[in-house]
Amino acid sequence: MTTYRERLLPGPWQYIASALIIPAALLVFLPINAEVGVWAAAILFAASVLVLTFTSPVIEVSESALIAGRARLPIENVGAMNGFTKSEATLERGQRLDARAWLVIRGWVDPVVKVEIRDERDPAPYWLVSTRQPEALMRAIDQARARL
Repeated sequence: MTTYRERLLPGPWQYIASALIIPAALLVFLPINAEVGVWAAAILFAASVLVLTFTSPVIEVSESALIAGRARLPIENVGAMNGFTKSEATLERGQRLDARAWLVIRGWVDPVVKVEIRDERDPAPYWLVSTRQPEALMRAIDQARARL
């Protein structure tokens, strides 16, 4: 059973910026055929919106695991957690970052949660995960750990 699920969708400005595909497609195809140009622009824009949406990573907490993107961490291996926002989050994503950490971060999502790993065999010392709701994510992980 999933207790927390969040898709890290791009912000509205990224969808708006992808609309620049429309004039680019029109510039290429209008000299050839106006109708083809309009269709190509519409199809390319729709494809870019779909790619932005469906390639966004999902953060999920189930009864047995924390799932961030393609990685899965069993709940029993979850250690201490800390949430960071604003300048602290920037430091965690930059100056304080350990190169061995597993990252699922997105620049358009400010808060991050740092999840330490208790498995000695895992080469990553911690996961750093972007989330719009750090308190809800940490609460869901704590609830899953309480069920063990």
